[in-house]
Amino acid sequence: KAFLNHTAYLSCYFPNPQKIDMRDLIVFWQKDSHRVVHEVYYGEIKFKYLSPEYINRTKVDVDKWTLQLLNAGVKDEGHYECVIQHKKEGPPKVIHTSECSLHIIANYSQPEIAQLHTGELKPSGYLNLSCSSVGGYPEPKEMTWLMSYENTTHRHMPHMDVSQDAVTKLYNVTSKLNIPVPTNSLTNISCLLHLREQLGILVSAPLHI
Repeated sequence: KAFLNHTAYLSCYFPNPQKIDMRDLIVFWQKDSHRVVHEVYYGEIKFKYLSPEYINRTKVDVDKWTLQLLNAGVKDEGHYECVIQHKKEGPPKVIHTSECSLHIIANYSQPEIAQLHTGELKPSGYLNLSCSSVGGYPEPKEMTWLMSYENTTHRHMPHMDVSQDAVTKLYNVTSKLNIPVPTNSLTNISCLLHLREQLGILVSAPLHI
């Protein structure tokens, strides 16, 4: 996992038990089996076969056999493979491969509750609310509402509207709640955004009715 616009670390997991010199190896990382991300050819960085989107965006930590992918974006998500070839006699032979998948994370804004109704609330009227959170990735699981009064809590799970920015690929989410005006003396209403990838839950500031 890597945060949006931060550095992603793609390890080759090569223990190199024989302590082979980098100058005797061809090491390259590729994405989705056909796009070359970085190549070290007998100790020298080669750009000939590099996919254009990775030019000037990679660094290698030779001691740790790890590729640093700078300024990682949603488009960089996917499957990566590291391949190491050793030249002894004849053509180079593959002596090590390893694979990993990259997932990008972008933090959603704290959910905000807005009141959509106008004028004063009447006991016989309806409470019309929306909750929004923007600029996150990946798409969240769901948005829920909690209504708490006295020692009771009710959960509402209305439909969550999701939109994705065509350029940044980040998500904006909104949920609307339309319920009768609470007749209890004090009701606290909160909106919760449930994230994927075990990233937890974001909670809005409570609305007091």
